[in-house]
Formats: sequence, C-alpha cells, structure tokens
Amino acid sequence: MINRSVEESLKALSKSAFRARFKLRATECAYIADKGLDTIARHARDFICSRIAPAFPKNDGRQTPMKNHPVFIAQHATATCCRGCLQKWHKIPRGRALKGSEIDYIEGLIMAWIGKQLGRRLDGC
Repeated sequence: MINRSVEESLKALSKSAFRARFKLRATECAYIADKGLDTIARHARDFICSRIAPAFPKNDGRQTPMKNHPVFIAQHATATCCRGCLQKWHKIPRGRALKGSEIDYIEGLIMAWIGKQLGRRLDGC
C-alpha cells in the first residue's frame, strides 16, 4: 500500500542525484504541446498497464527507454520505470499485478512531474 502523497514522493525523489538529473527537453515539450496533456496521460496509463503492471513484466528493469517520449523520461525521474524501482521507492511489491489504485498513483506521479517540468520552462512549452 502506498503511504505517501504524490507531493511527498516528488520531494523525496528530488533528493536523489540520479532522479533529479532527468529533465524534459524542448523536443519533449513540443510533443506535449502538440498532443496535449490528456493524450500524454493516456500514454502514461497505457505504458504503465502494458510495461510495468503485470506481476512479472517482460524485460523487467530494462523495459522503459530513457528517451524519445516525455512519459519515459518521467518514469525514470519518478522511479516508476520498473518493478524494482517501484518496490524500492514506493513500497509496491514485486511478484503481483499492480492494483488499480497503484496504477492511478503512478499515473498521477508521472503527470505531476511533467506538470512541474512544464511550469519550470521559461518558454512555456
């Protein structure tokens, strides 16, 4: 069971040098501007459900690319990229399928991180 809010999780993740190094670039911001946040949220949910929600995801630990989509970058920044990171950072155990509430939390965390990144950009993406 998740025992932290999205804001508490983002604050904890920001203290990790590895997690804090991930930033959206102009290309990802342009993609978001073109597609819209609703579409990006749908992509996030699709990636979560297909890549990390199963009890034993294919290629776990290597299933999330580190570039080419804003959600992939956000997943690494928020430690929602694989079941190992979910267990370490969010106390979501491996070896069982994700619950609906966990999928909602992960999507919310990814979208909150993206929102913060967009808010920090001077060009407004």
